[in-house]
Formats: sequence, C-alpha cells, structure tokens
Amino acid sequence: MQITSVTVRKIEKEGSRMKGIASILLDDSFAIHDIRIIEGDNGLFIAMPSRKTATGGYRDIAHPINPDVRKMFEDAILDEYKKAE
Repeated sequence: MQITSVTVRKIEKEGSRMKGIASILLDDSFAIHDIRIIEGDNGLFIAMPSRKTATGGYRDIAHPINPDVRKMFEDAILDEYKKAE
C-alpha cells in the first residue's frame, strides 16, 4: 500500500486544538477524508474520521489496523501540514 496523495487544509481558530483537516489517497484508488490534525499535550497527532454513537461516544469510521500503518499516515499528513505553513 502506497500513499499517493495527501491534501491538508489548515484551520486557524483561536483557542481550538484542531489545526487542520486532511485527505489521503491510497494507491490512487481509495480516499479517506476528514482526518483531523489535533494539537495535543505532546505535539500534533491525527484523529481518523468518526461518528457519534447512540450512547454519546465516538467510533472511527475508517482507521489503520496496526501501528506501522498509523505511523505512515501520521508522518505523511504531518509532513504535508508543515509544508503548508
């Protein structure tokens, strides 16, 4: 699996921990939109698209299954975020 495209839209809202929204394209054939870029206590991280459940919690709609793929997504998205500055 290869990441073939990453698009980042920065969000500058005072007091918000969300710093941007990203979309990622895999193998020029599968897109994942609405990946949030969040400023956490230990720096930036990504949050996969999710929806609110009937019990009030949140559940990811799409997400990496293993840490290596999550790191690949996070590195590609945060690199693109830094270029957009």
